[in-house]
Amino acid sequence: MNQFQALLKRIDVSQARLARATGVSTWTMSRMVAHGEWPKTKIRKFTREVKAFLSAHGAKGREIDGIFAERKSAEPPPVHAAKEQRKPVKKNTVKTEDVMLLRNEALSLKARQHFNLARNPFVDDLNTADDIFLSPDFRYCREVLWDVAKNGGFCALVGESGSGKSTLREELHERIKRECASIIVIEPYILAMEDTDAKGRVLKSGQIAEAIIRCLNPGAAVSRSLEGRYHQVHDLLKASYRAGNNHLIVIEEAHSLPIATIKHLKRFWELKDGMARLLSIVLIGQSELKTILTAHNPEVREVVQRCEVVELAPLGRHVGEYVAHKIVRAGGKAEEIFDTTAFEAIRTKLTRSTRGAKQQETSSICYPLVVNNLVARAMNYAALIGAMKITEEIITESA
Repeated sequence: MNQFQALLKRIDVSQARLARATGVSTWTMSRMVAHGEWPKTKIRKFTREVKAFLSAHGAKGREIDGIFAERKSAEPPPVHAAKEQRKPVKKNTVKTEDVMLLRNEALSLKARQHFNLARNPFVDDLNTADDIFLSPDFRYCREVLWDVAKNGGFCALVGESGSGKSTLREELHERIKRECASIIVIEPYILAMEDTDAKGRVLKSGQIAEAIIRCLNPGAAVSRSLEGRYHQVHDLLKASYRAGNNHLIVIEEAHSLPIATIKHLKRFWELKDGMARLLSIVLIGQSELKTILTAHNPEVREVVQRCEVVELAPLGRHVGEYVAHKIVRAGGKAEEIFDTTAFEAIRTKLTRSTRGAKQQETSSICYPLVVNNLVARAMNYAALIGAMKITEEIITESA
């Protein structure tokens, strides 16, 4: 605790109250009190107001003088320097803000204590199915995956980073166990997978066949010839199906699959025992996968005609319900932490306007992981300045 913070604590004045009295934002006041970053404009007027306020609330003259003695930047910068700084700041504002929104933010112990939370709502927060927030869009994607797994479907789950794709995959595993479904999940390893050998290791159809063999018969010797390997796959799938099992191939990071392998997956999907389909396939990837599986790409037209593409949308108007769900699962009450204006501020902060070819368009990055980071940052800031609730102003100033 520095000298300024100690003085405010002694005279029982919050940073937010001092900010309102002197006409600056709570963010500006927080940076000044905690880090000595004083305003660059109207500094003389601001200094007089701060001194007058502190004096009126019981601060002694030597205490006030001690705060201002260490200030190095009381004078405003030269006019020519201000002009030089103005353009770069304006030019980089959007880029810097986007980086801030996407950057990981850890909820501090001080914030947890300030808002009386037993644990961090945003770390190791998904341990049971009840921990998952099921928005209508998330619920629809969940049911699509379940239908594909049970009925021999072929689909691609597409979503931006942090949208919940891996959560859906993990929940599918849990649901299979919970409902005692006879579904065998086959997941080829993708640790170094890339779409070309120049960047990593290409996942080829032969490796997918090997993954199927090792999953259905771990002790079997894998045939060295591709012809023998594919016969082995078909025979094992038929035997397992006749024993009452369904089979599901799940490939994450599928946007890194080479086109050839995507085409070969369609042929795996067409393996049958009579009229019964032996394999279901789920591809999980980022938005690049949607671009690959477009009807305008002639290389994969046969796959596109058979593969259903489902996309995880942003939380949108459900962001308030999502945050409330997270807080409740951590043992808190959302209405005691968040003002009603905060949730609309989160949506606004995470929505971008872009000018398209004909009209202005909007795009949202209101995905769970981004919301988690933004809310954690706001809660840390609120704890720092002593605010009892997260408001629209705190959301705007903390990001």
